[in-house]
Amino acid sequence: MKVTIFGAGSMGSGIAQIASTQNLEVVLIDRSQQPLEKSRSNLNRIVNRLVEKNKIDQALADQIEKQISYSQNIEQAKGSDLVLEAIVEDLNIKQTLFKELEGIVSKDCILASNTSSLSIASIASVLQYKERFLGLHFFNPAPLMPLVEVIGAVTTSPECLNYGFELMQNWKKVPVYAKDTPGFIVNKVARPFYGEALRIYDEGIADFKTIDMAMKTVGGFRMGPFELMDFIGNDINYKVTETVFKAFYNDARYKPSFTQKRLAEAGLLGRKTGRGYYDYSLDQTEETTPDKQLLETIFMRIISMLVNEAYDTLFWNIATKEHIELAMRKGVNYPKGLFAWAKEIGVQNIVDQLEQLYSKYQEERYRISPLLKEDVKA
Repeated sequence: MKVTIFGAGSMGSGIAQIASTQNLEVVLIDRSQQPLEKSRSNLNRIVNRLVEKNKIDQALADQIEKQISYSQNIEQAKGSDLVLEAIVEDLNIKQTLFKELEGIVSKDCILASNTSSLSIASIASVLQYKERFLGLHFFNPAPLMPLVEVIGAVTTSPECLNYGFELMQNWKKVPVYAKDTPGFIVNKVARPFYGEALRIYDEGIADFKTIDMAMKTVGGFRMGPFELMDFIGNDINYKVTETVFKAFYNDARYKPSFTQKRLAEAGLLGRKTGRGYYDYSLDQTEETTPDKQLLETIFMRIISMLVNEAYDTLFWNIATKEHIELAMRKGVNYPKGLFAWAKEIGVQNIVDQLEQLYSKYQEERYRISPLLKEDVKA
Protein backbone atom coordinates (compact mmCIF):
# COMPACT_ATOMS: atom_id res chain seq x y z
CA MET A 1 0.00 0.00 0.00
CA LYS A 2 1.22 3.47 -0.91
CA VAL A 3 0.28 6.44 1.26
CA THR A 4 0.97 10.04 0.25
CA ILE A 5 0.79 12.80 2.83
CA PHE A 6 0.76 16.50 1.99
CA GLY A 7 2.24 18.92 4.50
CA ALA A 8 5.53 18.31 6.31
CA GLY A 9 4.57 20.18 9.47
CA SER A 10 4.31 18.42 12.83
CA MET A 11 0.96 16.82 12.00
CA GLY A 12 1.86 15.59 8.52
CA SER A 13 5.21 14.31 9.73
CA GLY A 14 3.55 12.51 12.62
CA ILE A 15 1.05 10.80 10.33
CA ALA A 16 3.90 9.78 8.01
CA GLN A 17 5.65 8.19 11.00
CA ILE A 18 2.48 6.24 11.89
CA ALA A 19 2.06 4.92 8.34
CA SER A 20 5.73 3.98 7.97
CA THR A 21 5.58 2.10 11.29
CA GLN A 22 3.01 -0.14 9.57
CA ASN A 23 5.66 -0.92 6.92
CA LEU A 24 3.82 1.02 4.21
CA GLU A 25 5.36 2.97 1.36
CA VAL A 26 5.03 6.62 2.39
CA VAL A 27 5.62 9.79 0.37
CA LEU A 28 5.68 13.06 2.30
CA ILE A 29 5.15 16.05 0.00
CA ASP A 30 5.55 19.74 0.76
CA ARG A 31 5.88 22.71 -1.60
CA SER A 32 8.92 23.93 0.36
CA GLN A 33 12.20 22.09 0.91
CA GLN A 34 12.88 23.44 4.40
CA PRO A 35 9.91 21.71 6.12
CA LEU A 36 10.88 18.45 4.40
CA GLU A 37 14.45 18.66 5.68
CA LYS A 38 13.21 19.53 9.17
CA SER A 39 10.77 16.62 9.08
CA ARG A 40 13.48 14.15 8.07
CA SER A 41 15.81 15.43 10.79
CA ASN A 42 13.10 15.33 13.46
CA LEU A 43 12.07 11.80 12.51
CA ASN A 44 15.67 10.62 12.84
CA ARG A 45 15.89 12.20 16.27
CA ILE A 46 12.54 10.71 17.37
CA VAL A 47 13.28 7.12 16.30
CA ASN A 48 16.76 7.25 17.84
CA ARG A 49 15.23 8.38 21.12
CA LEU A 50 12.67 5.54 20.93
CA VAL A 51 15.51 3.05 20.44
CA GLU A 52 17.40 4.51 23.42
CA LYS A 53 14.29 4.12 25.58
CA ASN A 54 13.77 0.54 24.32
CA LYS A 55 10.36 1.49 22.91
CA ILE A 56 11.35 0.08 19.49
CA ASP A 57 14.33 -1.91 18.22
CA GLN A 58 16.89 -0.67 15.71
CA ALA A 59 15.36 -2.74 12.88
CA LEU A 60 11.99 -0.98 13.25
CA ALA A 61 13.71 2.40 13.55
CA ASP A 62 15.54 1.76 10.27
CA GLN A 63 12.30 0.62 8.63
CA ILE A 64 10.40 3.73 9.72
CA GLU A 65 13.01 6.02 8.17
CA LYS A 66 13.51 3.88 5.06
CA GLN A 67 9.80 3.71 4.23
CA ILE A 68 9.40 7.50 3.90
CA SER A 69 10.50 9.42 0.84
CA TYR A 70 10.41 13.23 0.70
CA SER A 71 9.41 15.33 -2.29
CA GLN A 72 8.25 18.75 -3.48
CA ASN A 73 6.67 17.21 -6.57
CA ILE A 74 2.91 16.54 -6.46
CA GLU A 75 3.33 14.00 -9.26
CA GLN A 76 4.89 11.65 -6.68
CA ALA A 77 1.34 10.98 -5.48
CA LYS A 78 0.75 8.85 -8.58
CA GLY A 79 -0.04 5.24 -7.72
CA SER A 80 -1.22 6.07 -4.19
CA ASP A 81 -3.94 4.07 -2.45
CA LEU A 82 -4.52 6.88 0.05
CA VAL A 83 -3.69 10.58 -0.07
CA LEU A 84 -4.11 12.56 3.14
CA GLU A 85 -3.52 16.31 3.47
CA ALA A 86 -2.36 18.07 6.62
CA ILE A 87 -1.81 21.56 5.24
CA VAL A 88 -3.00 25.05 6.21
CA GLU A 89 -6.66 25.41 7.31
CA ASP A 90 -7.72 27.29 4.20
CA LEU A 91 -10.65 25.97 2.17
CA ASN A 92 -9.48 27.35 -1.19
CA ILE A 93 -5.97 25.96 -0.78
CA LYS A 94 -7.29 22.51 0.16
CA GLN A 95 -9.77 22.49 -2.74
CA THR A 96 -7.06 23.51 -5.18
CA LEU A 97 -4.81 20.69 -3.97
CA PHE A 98 -7.44 17.96 -4.25
CA LYS A 99 -8.65 19.19 -7.63
CA GLU A 100 -5.08 18.90 -8.90
CA LEU A 101 -4.69 15.47 -7.31
CA GLU A 102 -7.67 14.07 -9.21
CA GLY A 103 -5.67 14.46 -12.39
CA ILE A 104 -2.79 12.43 -10.92
CA VAL A 105 -4.20 9.57 -8.82
CA SER A 106 -6.54 6.79 -9.95
CA LYS A 107 -10.29 7.07 -9.37
CA ASP A 108 -9.97 4.29 -6.77
CA CYS A 109 -7.52 6.24 -4.60
CA ILE A 110 -9.04 7.36 -1.29
CA LEU A 111 -8.63 11.08 -0.59
CA ALA A 112 -8.71 12.39 2.98
CA SER A 113 -8.32 15.64 4.90
CA ASN A 114 -6.94 16.09 8.41
CA THR A 115 -8.92 19.33 8.81
CA SER A 116 -10.01 20.15 12.35
CA SER A 117 -12.54 22.84 11.54
CA LEU A 118 -13.56 22.89 7.86
CA SER A 119 -16.55 21.11 6.36
CA ILE A 120 -15.65 17.82 4.66
CA ALA A 121 -18.48 18.39 2.18
CA SER A 122 -17.13 21.81 1.20
CA ILE A 123 -13.64 20.45 0.53
CA ALA A 124 -15.08 17.55 -1.50
CA SER A 125 -17.39 19.79 -3.54
CA VAL A 126 -14.71 20.44 -6.20
CA LEU A 127 -14.07 16.74 -6.85
CA GLN A 128 -15.40 14.63 -9.68
CA TYR A 129 -15.49 11.49 -7.52
CA LYS A 130 -16.81 12.91 -4.26
CA GLU A 131 -17.76 9.51 -2.88
CA ARG A 132 -14.10 8.59 -2.22
CA PHE A 133 -13.40 11.60 0.00
CA LEU A 134 -13.53 11.65 3.83
CA GLY A 135 -12.07 13.30 6.89
CA LEU A 136 -9.40 11.59 9.01
CA HIS A 137 -8.76 13.98 11.89
CA PHE A 138 -5.67 13.05 13.94
CA PHE A 139 -4.66 14.78 17.17
CA ASN A 140 -1.29 16.29 17.94
CA PRO A 141 1.19 14.69 18.44
CA ALA A 142 -0.24 12.13 16.03
CA PRO A 143 2.08 9.18 16.91
CA LEU A 144 1.18 9.50 20.61
CA MET A 145 -2.49 10.52 20.58
CA PRO A 146 -4.62 7.44 19.83
CA LEU A 147 -7.81 9.11 18.57
CA VAL A 148 -8.77 9.64 14.93
CA GLU A 149 -12.15 11.15 14.03
CA VAL A 150 -13.48 9.50 10.86
CA ILE A 151 -15.85 11.94 9.15
CA GLY A 152 -18.03 11.34 6.14
CA ALA A 153 -19.52 14.10 4.02
CA VAL A 154 -23.06 13.73 2.65
CA THR A 155 -21.35 12.58 -0.57
CA THR A 156 -18.96 10.05 1.04
CA SER A 157 -19.82 6.44 0.24
CA PRO A 158 -20.39 4.03 3.16
CA GLU A 159 -17.61 1.84 1.73
CA CYS A 160 -15.14 4.73 1.85
CA LEU A 161 -16.14 5.64 5.41
CA ASN A 162 -15.79 2.03 6.61
CA TYR A 163 -12.46 1.73 4.81
CA GLY A 164 -11.14 4.75 6.70
CA PHE A 165 -12.36 3.37 10.03
CA GLU A 166 -10.84 -0.08 9.48
CA LEU A 167 -7.59 1.40 8.19
CA MET A 168 -7.19 3.45 11.35
CA GLN A 169 -7.77 0.30 13.41
CA ASN A 170 -5.05 -1.41 11.38
CA TRP A 171 -2.76 1.53 12.14
CA LYS A 172 -3.35 0.82 15.86
CA LYS A 173 -5.35 4.01 16.36
CA VAL A 174 -8.72 4.48 18.12
CA PRO A 175 -11.19 5.62 15.43
CA VAL A 176 -14.61 7.15 16.09
CA TYR A 177 -17.30 8.06 13.58
CA ALA A 178 -18.38 11.71 13.55
CA LYS A 179 -20.97 13.57 11.51
CA ASP A 180 -19.72 16.39 9.28
CA THR A 181 -20.69 19.19 11.67
CA PRO A 182 -18.56 22.11 12.94
CA GLY A 183 -15.85 20.88 15.30
CA PHE A 184 -16.84 17.22 14.74
CA ILE A 185 -16.82 15.62 18.24
CA VAL A 186 -13.80 16.82 20.20
CA ASN A 187 -13.54 20.43 19.08
CA LYS A 188 -17.30 20.88 19.58
CA VAL A 189 -17.66 19.17 22.95
CA ALA A 190 -14.46 20.71 24.36
CA ARG A 191 -15.41 24.34 23.66
CA PRO A 192 -16.82 25.01 27.17
CA PHE A 193 -13.58 23.80 28.77
CA TYR A 194 -12.00 26.94 27.34
CA GLY A 195 -15.02 29.19 26.86
CA GLU A 196 -16.54 28.86 30.33
CA ALA A 197 -13.12 29.18 31.95
CA LEU A 198 -12.62 32.45 30.06
CA ARG A 199 -16.11 33.60 31.05
CA ILE A 200 -15.35 32.93 34.74
CA TYR A 201 -12.14 34.96 34.39
CA ASP A 202 -13.86 37.77 32.46
CA GLU A 203 -16.40 38.11 35.29
CA GLY A 204 -13.59 38.50 37.81
CA ILE A 205 -14.58 35.40 39.76
CA ALA A 206 -11.08 33.89 39.69
CA ASP A 207 -7.69 34.29 38.04
CA PHE A 208 -6.09 31.94 35.51
CA LYS A 209 -4.14 29.94 38.07
CA THR A 210 -7.14 29.37 40.35
CA ILE A 211 -9.33 28.21 37.47
CA ASP A 212 -6.61 25.85 36.28
CA MET A 213 -6.16 24.54 39.81
CA ALA A 214 -9.89 23.83 40.11
CA MET A 215 -9.94 21.65 37.00
CA LYS A 216 -6.77 19.80 38.01
CA THR A 217 -7.36 19.27 41.72
CA VAL A 218 -11.14 18.77 41.71
CA GLY A 219 -11.57 17.32 38.23
CA GLY A 220 -8.30 15.45 37.80
CA PHE A 221 -7.47 17.05 34.44
CA ARG A 222 -3.80 16.87 33.48
CA MET A 223 -3.80 20.52 32.44
CA GLY A 224 -6.08 23.41 33.28
CA PRO A 225 -7.85 25.31 30.46
CA PHE A 226 -5.40 28.24 30.45
CA GLU A 227 -2.35 25.97 30.58
CA LEU A 228 -3.81 23.96 27.72
CA MET A 229 -4.65 27.03 25.62
CA ASP A 230 -1.08 28.25 26.10
CA PHE A 231 0.16 24.80 25.06
CA ILE A 232 -2.05 24.65 21.95
CA GLY A 233 -1.43 28.30 21.04
CA ASN A 234 -3.92 31.11 21.57
CA ASP A 235 -4.02 31.84 17.86
CA ILE A 236 -4.99 28.24 17.02
CA ASN A 237 -7.44 27.82 19.89
CA TYR A 238 -9.12 31.15 19.19
CA LYS A 239 -9.42 30.36 15.48
CA VAL A 240 -11.15 27.03 16.20
CA THR A 241 -13.56 28.73 18.61
CA GLU A 242 -14.31 31.49 16.10
CA THR A 243 -14.83 28.95 13.30
CA VAL A 244 -17.21 26.80 15.36
CA PHE A 245 -19.10 29.91 16.54
CA LYS A 246 -19.64 31.18 12.99
CA ALA A 247 -20.39 27.72 11.60
CA PHE A 248 -23.16 27.25 14.18
CA TYR A 249 -24.77 30.51 13.02
CA ASN A 250 -23.38 32.52 15.93
CA ASP A 251 -24.80 30.23 18.59
CA ALA A 252 -24.11 31.91 21.97
CA ARG A 253 -22.87 28.61 23.40
CA TYR A 254 -19.67 28.95 21.36
CA LYS A 255 -19.17 32.71 21.65
CA PRO A 256 -15.44 33.61 21.71
CA SER A 257 -13.88 35.70 24.46
CA PHE A 258 -12.35 39.13 23.94
CA THR A 259 -9.66 38.20 26.46
CA GLN A 260 -8.37 35.46 24.18
CA LYS A 261 -8.86 37.59 21.06
CA ARG A 262 -6.73 40.38 22.51
CA LEU A 263 -3.96 37.97 23.53
CA ALA A 264 -3.93 36.48 20.03
CA GLU A 265 -3.87 39.97 18.47
CA ALA A 266 -0.98 40.97 20.73
CA GLY A 267 1.02 37.92 19.72
CA LEU A 268 0.86 36.47 23.24
CA LEU A 269 0.25 32.97 21.94
CA GLY A 270 1.43 30.89 24.86
CA ARG A 271 4.44 28.64 25.25
CA LYS A 272 5.64 29.11 21.68
CA THR A 273 6.06 32.87 22.23
CA GLY A 274 7.10 32.66 25.88
CA ARG A 275 3.97 34.38 27.14
CA GLY A 276 0.24 33.86 26.97
CA TYR A 277 -2.03 33.58 29.98
CA TYR A 278 1.20 32.86 31.84
CA ASP A 279 4.62 34.47 31.50
CA TYR A 280 7.01 31.57 30.96
CA SER A 281 10.06 33.65 31.81
CA LEU A 282 8.84 33.64 35.41
CA ASP A 283 8.74 30.87 38.00
CA GLN A 284 5.30 29.23 37.80
CA THR A 285 5.72 27.03 40.88
CA GLU A 286 4.51 29.56 43.46
CA GLU A 287 1.99 27.89 45.75
CA THR A 288 -1.46 29.39 46.26
CA THR A 289 -4.22 28.22 48.59
CA PRO A 290 -7.54 29.37 47.16
CA ASP A 291 -10.81 28.64 48.94
CA LYS A 292 -11.90 25.02 48.41
CA GLN A 293 -15.50 26.07 47.89
CA LEU A 294 -14.41 28.42 45.09
CA LEU A 295 -12.53 25.55 43.39
CA GLU A 296 -15.65 23.34 43.60
CA THR A 297 -17.83 26.12 42.23
CA ILE A 298 -15.53 26.67 39.25
CA PHE A 299 -15.27 22.95 38.51
CA MET A 300 -19.03 22.42 38.72
CA ARG A 301 -19.75 25.30 36.36
CA ILE A 302 -17.29 24.12 33.69
CA ILE A 303 -18.09 20.41 33.97
CA SER A 304 -21.83 21.11 33.73
CA MET A 305 -21.29 22.99 30.48
CA LEU A 306 -19.13 20.15 29.14
CA VAL A 307 -21.72 17.51 30.05
CA ASN A 308 -24.46 19.60 28.44
CA GLU A 309 -22.41 19.85 25.25
CA ALA A 310 -21.84 16.08 25.20
CA TYR A 311 -25.57 15.44 25.59
CA ASP A 312 -26.35 17.93 22.82
CA THR A 313 -23.82 16.22 20.54
CA LEU A 314 -25.66 12.94 21.11
CA PHE A 315 -29.05 14.67 20.69
CA TRP A 316 -28.07 15.86 17.20
CA ASN A 317 -26.75 12.40 16.21
CA ILE A 318 -23.25 13.72 15.61
CA ALA A 319 -21.83 10.57 17.21
CA THR A 320 -22.86 7.70 19.46
CA LYS A 321 -22.54 7.93 23.24
CA GLU A 322 -19.73 5.34 23.13
CA HIS A 323 -17.78 7.31 20.53
CA ILE A 324 -18.30 10.63 22.33
CA GLU A 325 -16.86 9.09 25.51
CA LEU A 326 -13.95 7.56 23.59
CA ALA A 327 -13.26 10.82 21.75
CA MET A 328 -12.95 12.92 24.89
CA ARG A 329 -10.81 10.39 26.77
CA LYS A 330 -8.52 9.47 23.88
CA GLY A 331 -8.48 12.78 21.96
CA VAL A 332 -7.96 15.30 24.76
CA ASN A 333 -7.10 12.99 27.69
CA TYR A 334 -10.15 13.74 29.84
CA PRO A 335 -9.93 11.72 33.08
CA LYS A 336 -13.31 10.12 32.30
CA GLY A 337 -16.10 10.38 29.76
CA LEU A 338 -18.66 13.15 30.23
CA PHE A 339 -21.64 10.80 30.45
CA ALA A 340 -19.75 8.88 33.14
CA TRP A 341 -19.13 12.18 34.91
CA ALA A 342 -22.83 13.08 34.71
CA LYS A 343 -23.70 9.76 36.33
CA GLU A 344 -21.13 10.29 39.08
CA ILE A 345 -22.12 13.89 39.87
CA GLY A 346 -25.81 13.29 39.29
CA VAL A 347 -27.72 14.40 36.21
CA GLN A 348 -30.14 16.39 38.38
CA ASN A 349 -27.20 18.31 39.91
CA ILE A 350 -25.93 19.16 36.42
CA VAL A 351 -29.38 20.40 35.38
CA ASP A 352 -29.73 22.42 38.59
CA GLN A 353 -26.39 24.13 37.92
CA LEU A 354 -27.35 25.02 34.35
CA GLU A 355 -30.77 26.29 35.45
CA GLN A 356 -29.09 28.53 38.03
CA LEU A 357 -26.76 29.94 35.37
CA TYR A 358 -29.61 30.51 32.93
CA SER A 359 -31.71 32.17 35.63
CA LYS A 360 -28.84 34.49 36.53
CA TYR A 361 -27.69 35.48 33.03
CA GLN A 362 -30.77 34.85 30.85
CA GLU A 363 -28.44 33.84 28.02
CA GLU A 364 -28.93 31.09 25.42
CA ARG A 365 -25.38 30.07 26.27
CA TYR A 366 -26.81 28.17 29.27
CA ARG A 367 -29.81 26.50 27.64
CA ILE A 368 -30.15 22.85 28.59
CA SER A 369 -30.03 20.09 26.00
CA PRO A 370 -33.42 18.34 25.60
CA LEU A 371 -31.69 15.00 26.01
CA LEU A 372 -30.19 16.04 29.35
CA LYS A 373 -33.66 17.01 30.59
CA GLU A 374 -35.01 13.66 29.42
CA ASP A 375 -32.27 11.85 31.33
CA VAL A 376 -33.43 13.49 34.56
CA LYS A 377 -36.94 12.11 34.05
CA ALA A 378 -35.73 8.63 33.06
